[in-house]
Amino acid sequence: MADSFDTILSGGRIYTPNGLAEGDVAIADGRIARIGDLGGASAADTVDCRGLTVLPGVIDTQVHFREPGLEHKEDLESGTRSAALGGVVAVFEMPNTKPSTLDAAAMADKLKRAEGRTWTDHAFFMGTAAENADKLAELEILPGCCGVKIFMGSSTGSLLVEDDETLLDALRHGRRRVAVHCEDEARLRERLALVRDGAAPDQHPVWRDAETARRATERLLRLARLAGRKVHVLHVTTADELPLLAANKDIATCEVTPQHLTLEAPDCYERLGSLAQMNPPIREGAHRAALWEAVRQGLFDVVGSDHAPHTLEEKQGDYPRTPSGMPGVQTLVPLLLDHLNAGRLTLERFVDLTAHGPNRIYQIAGKGRLAVGYDADLTVVDLKAEREITGDWLAAKCGWSPFEGMRVTGWPVMTWIRGRAVMRDGELQGPPSGRPVRFQDTLPAQNLEFESSDRA
Repeated sequence: MADSFDTILSGGRIYTPNGLAEGDVAIADGRIARIGDLGGASAADTVDCRGLTVLPGVIDTQVHFREPGLEHKEDLESGTRSAALGGVVAVFEMPNTKPSTLDAAAMADKLKRAEGRTWTDHAFFMGTAAENADKLAELEILPGCCGVKIFMGSSTGSLLVEDDETLLDALRHGRRRVAVHCEDEARLRERLALVRDGAAPDQHPVWRDAETARRATERLLRLARLAGRKVHVLHVTTADELPLLAANKDIATCEVTPQHLTLEAPDCYERLGSLAQMNPPIREGAHRAALWEAVRQGLFDVVGSDHAPHTLEEKQGDYPRTPSGMPGVQTLVPLLLDHLNAGRLTLERFVDLTAHGPNRIYQIAGKGRLAVGYDADLTVVDLKAEREITGDWLAAKCGWSPFEGMRVTGWPVMTWIRGRAVMRDGELQGPPSGRPVRFQDTLPAQNLEFESSDRA
């Protein structure tokens, strides 16, 4: 008797851990059941993927969805809607909301808010402050927590950890990899006079210069080694940091964003003004070229969008009082596919940076690979499709993108999460049914056997 499955994605090019292969993907009970030639197998639903490429589901490990407290910019529903439309299956959300995510109650509140409202699976970072540094070992293993986030610069209130004593204390409490925003706050304050009384947005990378980033990364690596703690350096932007990171790969992984691989100064500030303002800044072409060489050399472990929306009204104020950050979760996949088609990125590196890398760094349970037994999380793309990034496609509340009007080659056409098509051909398939991501290093010992995946 022939095998029967819930769904078969047939005839596509499939990217497995062994590389590309022609064939089918069979899904049963929300998981990948078989890959390759399925013979006479049948399914309740067969999806024609001829001409398409079936990839492991893209995971965006750095987003700011602004809920609670800043929902006029974004919220969990609109942010995950953007993610699903862009081919993203799971997101890791940052703690700089209002209130900040600093304790178990704040984590539980975010998880409750996500129930029945998120289009993708999700996890939340625990923030770091002097008042919770000694509790991080317990906080980092809460359900739904992807790890600890530290802001060495560019944050406000108690989330800012600028001194070595507090940073070392935080690194000594816990065992999971810590994600860090590396800008040296002391240097930022020293140089603020360059722009304090008003300046053009193109002075942003002058104020927040390469030395600001290099100095913080060097400090972090020294303290991480002293504490014996693995760290993850977020949104690397400078050529100066790359040798430091290469020399410390035993304790440090690192991330690059599509923005820093696509835009460069001064052109982006001339075209976009403060819409191009983010932290760390978009820098000159020499830094962008160095980032691409690091991608080719395999130094970077992951690409994250650093989706950080603000309203147009907020962004169109006078620099430097304009907020830093830009939306990016929905454009992550199209931008990277365009770079792939331009020859700057291989499909192997795309998959490692968006799926295998997140799985490896954060020890995600059952996600991040197109392999039998894993959740049926799939990003299906048309590598040859030519599209324009248009305002009517964008779903973020802020209503703009620095890439609006850009023509790209390569486009996400389906987003599958735990065996369910959440997006097909640019349309969401409801209702929203995102669930918390689970992690291998936090699963209770008595619960190590996989629970049945969601069939919804």
